Amino acid sequence: MSEFTLTLIKLAFLAVLWLFVIAAVGVIRADMFGSSKAAARAAGRARAPRRTARPRQRPEGSRRPPQPAGPRRLVVTQGDRAGLTMELSPGVPITIGRANDATIVVADDYASSRHARLYAQNGQWIVEDLGSTNGTYLGRNRVNQPTPVPPGVPIRIGQTVIELRP
Repeated sequence: MSEFTLTLIKLAFLAVLWLFVIAAVGVIRADMFGSSKAAARAAGRARAPRRTARPRQRPEGSRRPPQPAGPRRLVVTQGDRAGLTMELSPGVPITIGRANDATIVVADDYASSRHARLYAQNGQWIVEDLGSTNGTYLGRNRVNQPTPVPPGVPIRIGQTVIELRP
């Protein structure tokens, strides 16, 4: 092999090596700080003016419809966020993970950036694993598809345990 060919092979190898390093740094940055698209969305939401809803006037004698008997609170029972309590709102999904734009940010080495999602559907709460490495567990079973969450059954994400309570 000529010296020129050998030099070209060395340069090509060096270029591929640098592309790998740049890609690895990009993945690590996105994992630690979230993607720039998600940050732009969050910044846009923060700047949007908030509308306040006026309470509706009810005719006298009318009663408020009964609240559903399902869970109304999310409680973190174990992990670095133990003791955190959130009110559940059926129209607002809850994301859990290490990313800064997650609803519940956990500092857990076993959690992915966007690990799991909780959302309301047809009057019940559903947990969905978002392709995490270590999995999401409902009770002792791994969640492989969107699964309804009964109140009081623990949802485990790494070392963090969450329960839905009435």
